Amino acid sequence: MEDTQSVCTLLDSTTSKIQQLQKAFAELESHRAVTLNLKWKQLEEHFHGLEKSLKRRFTELEDQEKEYETKTVEARAILEKREAAVKEKEQVSLDRLQEKRDAAVSAIANARQKHGKVCVEPAVITSEDQGGASFVEEKPPDVMVSENNIEDMKNHLGTENVEVKSYPQLVKLCQEMDSEGLHKFISDNRKNLAAVREEIPIALKAAANPAALVLDSLKGFYCVEVSILDGKKDSNLLGLRRTCIMLMECLGVLLENLNLDSVSNVISGDVKGRAKAIAEQWKPMLDDLDVDASNGNSLEAHAFLQLLATFGIDSDFNHEDLSKLIPMVSRRRQTADLCRSLGLSEKMPGVIDVLVSNGRQIDAVNLAFAFELTEQFSPVTLLKSYLTEARKVSSPVKAGNSSPTAQNEVNDRELTALKAVIKCIEDHKLEEQYPLDPLQKRVLQLEKAKADKKRATEVAKPQPKRPRANGVGFVPRVTSLAADKNVYARYPPYMYDRQYAYPGPTDNHVPSLLGAATYNLAPAHGNYFGNGYQYQAPYLH
Repeated sequence: MEDTQSVCTLLDSTTSKIQQLQKAFAELESHRAVTLNLKWKQLEEHFHGLEKSLKRRFTELEDQEKEYETKTVEARAILEKREAAVKEKEQVSLDRLQEKRDAAVSAIANARQKHGKVCVEPAVITSEDQGGASFVEEKPPDVMVSENNIEDMKNHLGTENVEVKSYPQLVKLCQEMDSEGLHKFISDNRKNLAAVREEIPIALKAAANPAALVLDSLKGFYCVEVSILDGKKDSNLLGLRRTCIMLMECLGVLLENLNLDSVSNVISGDVKGRAKAIAEQWKPMLDDLDVDASNGNSLEAHAFLQLLATFGIDSDFNHEDLSKLIPMVSRRRQTADLCRSLGLSEKMPGVIDVLVSNGRQIDAVNLAFAFELTEQFSPVTLLKSYLTEARKVSSPVKAGNSSPTAQNEVNDRELTALKAVIKCIEDHKLEEQYPLDPLQKRVLQLEKAKADKKRATEVAKPQPKRPRANGVGFVPRVTSLAADKNVYARYPPYMYDRQYAYPGPTDNHVPSLLGAATYNLAPAHGNYFGNGYQYQAPYLH
């Protein structure tokens, strides 16, 4: 600023200098006989030209300086605004992460309190094509815990000097590269599956080749002797498949806690080649699957996608084809993470459109929240359209088919649809946008009508004759086994014709507890509850 003022002062003094020079020149001229008027005019014009040029240049410099200062101020304002926006997003992300962490810790604490209980708590299953028959699945507390303890398991694995304390046999099996023994051990300890799952990634560190061990464990995933339809009813095969998926997930957890060099050592070129060969062998099997029958809960599609994600071979397959498999696993809790690992996030709008067109709006809402697409797909609109479609499916009852059983099915469908919508609203905290009171009142109304019909049916049942107190009474005389059967032939057999919640797919991953296979056969997985995940439970985050 001082330099500018000094320049201004010098420019202002130019005129006085010129006048002094003129006086000196006039005095010089008086001493000469020849006049110098012409020469002085030339000098005067020259100096005035220099003065104007300097002033013009100085003005230009001042304008440029002001423009630079203005741009500097604007740039600082933009930077401050961006910095504030970044801080705000960071805070929102931290708050969201803290909420999820608190929810996970709370779920783990609640499950650990129930861990010592022998009883099995029933879990309402809303597995459907989102409209049809329904069923009840029972799960031990361990199953409900392990889906919430993945982050805790990762943190546990990342700590130094971690040892397998609860199940040291896991380390031995991994050291021996015994994949069959690993399957049998998991099968035998299914009741403590959450604890076993936590220690598997740690035990895999003891294996000479963890990736090869996991690939060895995939043998038998597709049993040649069992057809695809029969495989959905084979409890042992279903348990084996869930164990395969769990082991691949545990290997993925181990890889996340290793540096790049260690990961490249574990997932070597040979390992990737083996994994790709298995994936190419599995892929044609998926063509025989019915997308609607899998109902978003296909073990086969999940295992295929998990194989690609764990071993990093998704680039060898068409992502458009992979995105078509997502509706087959949309109900599984790991779907969102799988899609991100496989680079399918950009395909999610198309996947959600497919789910909506197939009447699976609840799955669509869950994925919309997982990928922050709720502005494009309004959750409230989807849930309302789901209820509307459920009522349309259940409302038309033909005159010739207005039996009590048919009406019960109508009410059950609406009831399970309402419960699924209420659960979705609570999970995603949509109460302000979609009030629960009208839905809950309708649920109570339907349940009351259901209970009244049940009581009326029980009253209408014929009561068997009782013998008199003195022992004298009517007792039918049974002369043969055939005669005995004829006595019971008059009464209809007791059937579980009333199922709860949504209709399950053909692949009921947890078979009925009645007549279930025993679990002590090696390496049979029997009535196996999977890898600690609620395979038929509603989609949760």
